[in-house]
Amino acid sequence: MLPTLFLLGVFLSVILAIFNYRKNPATIWLSLFFFSVSVYCLIHYVLFYSESVILVALFFKSNIGVITLLPGLVLYFYTKLTVTDQEKLKPIDWLHFLPVALVFVVGIDNYFSPWTEKLRMASDFILNNKSLISYYQQSDHNSGSFSLAFFFRSLYNLLYLLGAVVVFLKHNFTIRDSHVFSHQKFMYSWLSLLYILFFVSIVSHSALLYTHYFTNQTSITQTFFLIQLIALTGLVALLFSPFLFPGILYGLPQVKDHERQIEIGYKKGLHEIVIIEKGCSDEHQDKDAGERRLEERYLMEIGMLIDACMKEQQPFLNPAFNMAMLSVLINIPVHHVAYYLKEIKNQSISECRNSWRVEYAKKMIAEGKSKNLTLEAIAHLSGFSARNTFLVSFKKYEKMTPKEYMKNNKS
Repeated sequence: MLPTLFLLGVFLSVILAIFNYRKNPATIWLSLFFFSVSVYCLIHYVLFYSESVILVALFFKSNIGVITLLPGLVLYFYTKLTVTDQEKLKPIDWLHFLPVALVFVVGIDNYFSPWTEKLRMASDFILNNKSLISYYQQSDHNSGSFSLAFFFRSLYNLLYLLGAVVVFLKHNFTIRDSHVFSHQKFMYSWLSLLYILFFVSIVSHSALLYTHYFTNQTSITQTFFLIQLIALTGLVALLFSPFLFPGILYGLPQVKDHERQIEIGYKKGLHEIVIIEKGCSDEHQDKDAGERRLEERYLMEIGMLIDACMKEQQPFLNPAFNMAMLSVLINIPVHHVAYYLKEIKNQSISECRNSWRVEYAKKMIAEGKSKNLTLEAIAHLSGFSARNTFLVSFKKYEKMTPKEYMKNNKS
């Protein structure tokens, strides 16, 4: 079961990161959380149940265990970015990695230990029924330091989990000047479930370590293992949820509930757009209705900014144009843009830019440029990197091929 959870977890977390980090940079931290939990499943299986001397030698005295320090830390970062609706960590936040880096440096000599020595230690460990107390009684190693290292991981993860919960609760109970998109409030329940499952896995892990390695009480060990297995299975099930409910990837996008001014200053010589938003401050207005109106106004504003940017800047002419570039141009967080395109326009960024490229190609044809240019040239000048993509997109939006459109345009 644990190897299966490892394979599923690693595969899905990598897919989650590769295909979604552009929509919301915080997704990277969520992917790292699930990846590190998945690696823990493999380490747990090898050290508890595998009878393979080679596998035990790889994990028993190696520095790969430093990965098990990451789940709590990266979950804290994901929570912080999500509840504050930010995209990047502050430079000072990276100092949180110092303890992990220190553990890695201290244990780096394990990478260079002779393989024969690792095999001997693994064989002794298995012969002692994987009981640390028995192993250390028959060796010259300091069991205290090793025990401290084992339980330090649990304590370290627990502290960062508590930090994540504090940030989450602080946001939930003290938020005043903004509100979360109405369709994204389910994220509060999703995050709460994530915290509970991770807490159960940490506590059961600590109890499992103690009973299995140091007391060797088999019956109690099996009970804690079952509890932990349920928690880990629940975490992997949560990893499936973003693929079934993509709204999870948008996090907790928020609208500021006060008078504000958004200025989109394009480069010199281009039109400047200024939009004033009043907010909903009337005490007699229904709060929920006011929040919905504010949200609708904000999303309408995003649409206006996108349209104006496309007309003024024409960034879609760049074959490499993507959502991150659009986010920078209109000064709106990328996950807000992703939410607008998917939930309001029901479009992907690819569909959005291709529709604008088709309109640009139509304009070129209407201006008679098709007389001197080939279809490939028109496609290239419109931002398409491949002729086939141009043909497919043109027919999708115009219900006819470019040649048919040229013929109709002439007539």
